[in-house]
Amino acid sequence: MSPNPSGPTALPRPDRPSLDHLSALMSAAFHDDALTRWMIPDERLRAELLPGFFRVFVELSAAHDAILTTPDGDAVLLFLPPGAEPDEDALDAAFAHALGKHTDALRTIARLQAQRHPHTPHYYASFGAVRPGHQQSGLMSGLLAEITARADADGVGAYTEASSPGGEAVTRRAGFERLGTDITLPDGGPVLRPMWRNPR
Repeated sequence: MSPNPSGPTALPRPDRPSLDHLSALMSAAFHDDALTRWMIPDERLRAELLPGFFRVFVELSAAHDAILTTPDGDAVLLFLPPGAEPDEDALDAAFAHALGKHTDALRTIARLQAQRHPHTPHYYASFGAVRPGHQQSGLMSGLLAEITARADADGVGAYTEASSPGGEAVTRRAGFERLGTDITLPDGGPVLRPMWRNPR
């Protein structure tokens, strides 16, 4: 896709400053998210650990040319294309380095996600973030539209898990629907809502 000055910009191979920028953006956007609060309850430690945690996801998507940003860098969408098969052992080691004693909480989340993840070819939108203060401005909808356009062109579905009512609303506007029951984390934890979109 050719970069569009007014629309989403493909970021196929971000340099190191871009990776740092995106990791920091995602850390700020998800600092108060129910999922990250469950994973790292201490607020100070959460602020310290989240940039490294999201750096792993940013690098994973970058390895598959699978990062979209708005031109001003105020929003980012990480995804994986059909057929992407991450090295699970390498990922686990990277997360253990980033999270330390909180790695087991992430492993619990990942195990529950894997039980519900579709096995048919699809685009997987793993994380989307908008800079605090710029939410509800349509930025994420524009990035998600790029993913659904690619999925439609390839004749495959698109999948994500919504961790907040706002995230679910954005995916519904893009044509996603609930896929089965919610993923509920243990010990009174939050829920993830699996969302699926058929190709059009």
